[in-house]
Amino acid sequence: MGKPTGFKEYARELPTRRNVDLRVLDYGDVYNPMPEDKLRTQGARCMDCGIPYCNNGCPLGNLIPEWNDQVYRGRFKDALATLLKTNNFPEFTGQICPAPCEEACTLNIWKTPVTIKLIEWNIIDHAFKEGWIKPMPPATRTGKKVAVIGSGPAGLGAAAQLNKAGHSVTVFERASRIGGLLMYGIPNFKLEKTVVERRVKLMEDEGIKFVVNANVGHDIKVDDLRREYDAICLCIGATNPRDLPAPGRDLKGIHYAMEFLPQQTQRVLGDEVPAQISAAGKHVIVIGGGDTGADCVGTSVRQGAASIRQIELLPKPPGDRTADMQPWPYWPFTLRSSTSHEEAANKLNNNEEVRDWSINTDKFEGENGVVKKLHGSRLEWVKGADGRMQMKKIEGSEFVWDCDLCLLAMGFLGPEKNGMIEQLGVKLDARGNIVVNENYETSVDGVFAAGDTRRGQSLVVWAISEGRCAASRIDQFLMGKTDLPYLKLF
Repeated sequence: MGKPTGFKEYARELPTRRNVDLRVLDYGDVYNPMPEDKLRTQGARCMDCGIPYCNNGCPLGNLIPEWNDQVYRGRFKDALATLLKTNNFPEFTGQICPAPCEEACTLNIWKTPVTIKLIEWNIIDHAFKEGWIKPMPPATRTGKKVAVIGSGPAGLGAAAQLNKAGHSVTVFERASRIGGLLMYGIPNFKLEKTVVERRVKLMEDEGIKFVVNANVGHDIKVDDLRREYDAICLCIGATNPRDLPAPGRDLKGIHYAMEFLPQQTQRVLGDEVPAQISAAGKHVIVIGGGDTGADCVGTSVRQGAASIRQIELLPKPPGDRTADMQPWPYWPFTLRSSTSHEEAANKLNNNEEVRDWSINTDKFEGENGVVKKLHGSRLEWVKGADGRMQMKKIEGSEFVWDCDLCLLAMGFLGPEKNGMIEQLGVKLDARGNIVVNENYETSVDGVFAAGDTRRGQSLVVWAISEGRCAASRIDQFLMGKTDLPYLKLF
């Protein structure tokens, strides 16, 4: 695949980023376009490694070496056809997936993997620009009706596949726009919403019905849907945020990340947002070291924060894979920096790191009911007698930081239980996620679940894969057979 000697002749190259001083003035894409000749050169780096570990590293099972080779040879239409065999939405994964495929690339043994994610995004972007992507409604309909609850990547993936099979699909979304976390959870500078809207319009043209402002379990009763539809697929995500039980938590100015981020997206989209949570002129502390926390950092920079810190309870990850991690080609838990960290360091911190690790939040202090200070202490992580790491407070390490706005980005604890889940009475596991069998069917006949709502907080690429798999099992349930692909992920 690619050029047999390409990996020795060409270096890994990514697109350039817009200047920090300019890009923080707007919410547009951070990256500049990649010239086609450079993209083809990157495709040439895909080596004839014999066993494509990248294919296994991708939850969608993307046929990566094949489309790398086709891009190298300038066969973009063939590359598009290969890509769409396994991925309904490469414009999403090509921009926001952390690329486990690249971690599994054989060239990553030398820390120079093929730029798989970049090539994927450019294949689909090229196809849209050339007008190759057109609505493809099914030739016939089965007469079966399926309700998909939730319009995030899992719900959209399930809907797209079920529609291909000829079923009449209605997607219910409680927000005012379709897309779930793609629309409201990921800032525009990482995924411009025109990309999401373009795909939703295409799905509508293919016959999928979308219903917004539809909070199933509240203004729409579950029993009504069960009577009207032949199957229901729950793709409601894991939206129950982890809280921080620290003294002073009830002070104003302490918010969940997913209260803060969607509001800015709404503003960018032209909505009125009364009493918007804003970082302008404030000392911001983001608690939580993951992608959502980084998104809060980038958004706070653009809103004009006076200072930003991002803190994490756990120790600082190593820069490279260590002996106690799973070996290549498995995903390593190493230190990863985003464009948002670059922006905050450059604009607010004299190019010093804005993140800090092994930090415990002891309490919040306020004035007139509004948060003003964060009291914390530093931690030491030691291995206990049972072999598990335990945190120990370092004596004398206490500190106090200014804090006018605190954003909690500490992950999620499964789907929200009130309303739909309570009405259905589906079985939950110990973590609060919906239990399904290997056919993605819940404990309630005809009700299926996929994505974060069943596996817990995870990646967009996993959600799409889960939606596709659930669609295959729903088609089997409705018709007694299926031609939809199914990756057994259990």
